[in-house]
Amino acid sequence: MEYRRLGKSGLKVSALSLGSWVTFGKQVDLNDAKSLLQTAYDAGINFFDNAEGYEAGESEKIMGDAINALGLPRDTFAVSSKVFWGGDKPTQLGLSAKHVRDACDAALKRLKVDYLDLFFCHRPDVDTPVEETVRAMHNLVQQGKVMYWGTSEWSAQQITEAHAVARREHLTPPTMEQPQYNMFHRDRFEAEYRPLYEHYGLGTTIWSPLASGILTGKYLDGIPEDSRMNLPGYEWLKDALLSEEGQARLEKVRQLKPVADELDISLTHLALAWCLNNPNVSTVILGASRLSQLQDNLRTLDILDRVDAAVMERIEHILGNTPTGPERFGQ
Repeated sequence: MEYRRLGKSGLKVSALSLGSWVTFGKQVDLNDAKSLLQTAYDAGINFFDNAEGYEAGESEKIMGDAINALGLPRDTFAVSSKVFWGGDKPTQLGLSAKHVRDACDAALKRLKVDYLDLFFCHRPDVDTPVEETVRAMHNLVQQGKVMYWGTSEWSAQQITEAHAVARREHLTPPTMEQPQYNMFHRDRFEAEYRPLYEHYGLGTTIWSPLASGILTGKYLDGIPEDSRMNLPGYEWLKDALLSEEGQARLEKVRQLKPVADELDISLTHLALAWCLNNPNVSTVILGASRLSQLQDNLRTLDILDRVDAAVMERIEHILGNTPTGPERFGQ
C-alpha cells in the first residue's frame, strides 16, 4: 500500500480507502462489512469513510459494529463522518452550531469511537454563516472529538472564505475536501481548486472515481439487474446514464477499452490508476458491495506503473475534456 499525506497535515492515509455510500446498510450487512473491512485493513487501507446521511445513520452503525467486532486497534486506522443530513427536523439539517455538535456526538456513538479522525461538512449551508460553522468545528477539535475537519463539494470561494474566517478569528481551518473526481468530472478538482492546493495545502478524499460504475464498462451492454442503478432511491443514476450525456460517456468508455486491453488491465484499473496519478489526490475512496469487487480494485496498485505519461496522453486524447483555466496536472 502507498501512503500519502492528507494535504499539508501530518496524517498519512492509504492511497486507496474504503467508503460505505450505497453499500453499508443497503447492500452490505454486518457479516459482509466485517469481511470487507478486514480485507481492506489487511491490504493496508487505513481510512474508512462514512456519513450521518448514509442510510439515515445505519451505515455508521454497521461500520462501527464491524470495527468493534474485528478489534482493530484504534491507533491504526482513521474513520470519518459527515454532517448535513441528519433527519427531517429543522434542527437535524445543515451546518448550524447545534447540528454540527449533535451530529458529531451521534456519529461517535454509532461508530463506537471516542473521536473522529476526519469530520466533513457534507455540503455548504447557505442558511448558516460560515463563521458559525468554522467555530463549531474548531470547538470540536479543541474538545478532542475531531482531529481534522473539512468540506465536501464546497466551491473554492467557500473554502477560501472558511480559511479567511479561521485566520481572522484564530480558529482551526479546514484541512481537506471530499469532491467527486473521475475522468468525466474534472473541472472543479483540476481547475477551480488548483490555487487551494498551493495556498492552503488542501488534502482531498475523492469519491466516485469510477463515475458510479460507468468507467468499469459494466453498462456497455445495458444495466445489470444487480447494479446500484436498479436500487430503490437511486433512480437518478439510471436517468443520468440514459441521458444524452450519459450515452456519450459510454461511447468514451468503449474507446478507452482498447487502451486497457493493450495494457492487460481492466477498465476499472485504468480509471482508478488515472485518479491516483494526480498528485493532488490524497486518497481514492472505493465502494464495494462484494468482496470480489474490493479485491479486484486493490490490484490497481500492482499495475499503477503501466499507466505512464504516454498512456495518460492517450486517455486525454480520448476524453477530450481537459479543464480550461489553470494548466492541468502533470503538465
